[in-house]
Amino acid sequence: MKRSRIGYWLFLAPVLIAFSMVQIFPAIKGIYYSFTDWIGVGADKNFVGLANYKYILTKDPQFIHAFGFTFLFAMCAVILVNLVGFFLSLLVTQKIKCANLFRGIFFMPNLIGGILLGFTWQFIFVQVFDALGKALNMPGLQGWLSNKQTGFFGLLIVVVWQLSGYMMLIYIAQIQNIPDSVLEAAAIDGASGFSKLKSIILPLMVPAFTIGLFLSISTSFKLFDQNVALTNGGPNNSTQMLALNIYNTAFAENDFGIAQAKAMLFLIVVAGISLIQLWFTKRKEVEM
Repeated sequence: MKRSRIGYWLFLAPVLIAFSMVQIFPAIKGIYYSFTDWIGVGADKNFVGLANYKYILTKDPQFIHAFGFTFLFAMCAVILVNLVGFFLSLLVTQKIKCANLFRGIFFMPNLIGGILLGFTWQFIFVQVFDALGKALNMPGLQGWLSNKQTGFFGLLIVVVWQLSGYMMLIYIAQIQNIPDSVLEAAAIDGASGFSKLKSIILPLMVPAFTIGLFLSISTSFKLFDQNVALTNGGPNNSTQMLALNIYNTAFAENDFGIAQAKAMLFLIVVAGISLIQLWFTKRKEVEM
């Protein structure tokens, strides 16, 4: 028994060491930096206590705006990504031709990197939409990324297009895990397709919803690549999300202390929302 435990820890040690070096130790150091006035270079750093947090919450309106914009965007993205992913999973689990081909097509956007995806859609929104707007005399299609409202919808379209296929795979796995006998019994009892969806499929899908919601919440809040490539926070920082705001504070303004304090507040908010979501959806799960 003792020898097996030693072997267990020997195999686990490289992973623990690597995880500690890239996650645990930097996180602890980051907490310390959030209480200092460090500018990112040099060894000079003074302990300022809660001054950074007080400044962020009272004298940094751009952070408050970025937080509100990110929260609204994340809520819309989470709902749409999971709805689209769920309905795509219902579609490709039907007995239709080329179902596997459709699965691959729907999942493919998730394989494209965020920066490349953002620049691709930037071309579509700026060049293609502008050309269509002029040809069809529709001013609403012109300057799609030049204001906050259409920029918001542009980001939303890109994220939903990219993440829905990934959510689809999660929901496909859960749908295929539903016993056929349950669905057949419901069909024998005369249940319609909507009744089976409402009374059988949806309740049994809650474990997948728990995973899908958790992943989409964390991804939507932490969105960075697409924000940089698509709008870069413009115009006038009106579409700047929290991750980009923290990045600009650290590397454009050279204020790592305040940037790290923002990151800590960001972590607390996202962790809190995620834990509440996990607690709520876990209570709704039922046994198959």
